[in-house]
Amino acid sequence: MPSVSNTIDRVRRHFGDNLSPDDAYLSYHDVRVTKLDVDSIKHDWLTDNAIAFWEEYLEREELSRVPAAQIVLLRPSMSFMLMNTPDPLTLKEVLPNFSKTTHIFLPINDNRDVNLAEGGSHWSLLLVSIIDGVSFHYDSLAPCNDMEARNTSAKLEVLLGKKLGFIHMSDSPQQENGSDCGVFVCLLMKHLLLKRLLRADASKKISMSMSGQNVNAQAGRKTMVRIIDSQRKEGERRRSRSVSPCRKDGPKSRSPPRIGEENESLKSQ
Repeated sequence: MPSVSNTIDRVRRHFGDNLSPDDAYLSYHDVRVTKLDVDSIKHDWLTDNAIAFWEEYLEREELSRVPAAQIVLLRPSMSFMLMNTPDPLTLKEVLPNFSKTTHIFLPINDNRDVNLAEGGSHWSLLLVSIIDGVSFHYDSLAPCNDMEARNTSAKLEVLLGKKLGFIHMSDSPQQENGSDCGVFVCLLMKHLLLKRLLRADASKKISMSMSGQNVNAQAGRKTMVRIIDSQRKEGERRRSRSVSPCRKDGPKSRSPPRIGEENESLKSQ
């Protein structure tokens, strides 16, 4: 019979409790989620990578179901680069092709130091409706990121070759502490994407107002962690089913559980 300590160790390994902050917790398509990212989702200011995972998840699990949708979820690193680049036209090669895009979601950070990774102290959300020529800014601690959002919108005007009106969404839900801003960005992004844009009636104008909408940040954090743990568990299951005696990346491997293109075929097995 295994000892209590061995059982506890196995449980800790399963949930990643024995990982150091920089260790990978999950490899999800193009995003490598670390233990630090997961811890930030649980009870801290969200890292860039935590938000990148959420965008990747929404793209893979939600947007992929509506192939006709031309909506881009720009990653935090790309939004930051756009905001801080003097000439946005120089970024055309690294940014998505927006020629057919109808809407762009951009996480906005108040970090102004291009040499400081993971800097800044506040997140907000910019939703650009290219078809309407309007940038909607949702700030859960308004007006903290007003300048950064307006600057990013102006850079997009140059990149798109189109004038964009700017609307500060005064009815955006407000956070009650100093650490929930990133969670608000993720939850507002999901709501606006799923409840507004992907349900849009082409014959009617879409309301971007958040009036009367509440954001439960703690419940949102739990949901995000639950999704990551579910994907991690699924990655472990796929790896255990595909391992062979000759491979070195079996269940005892230190490499993180992976969800990606190379194991998509295992879903149907």
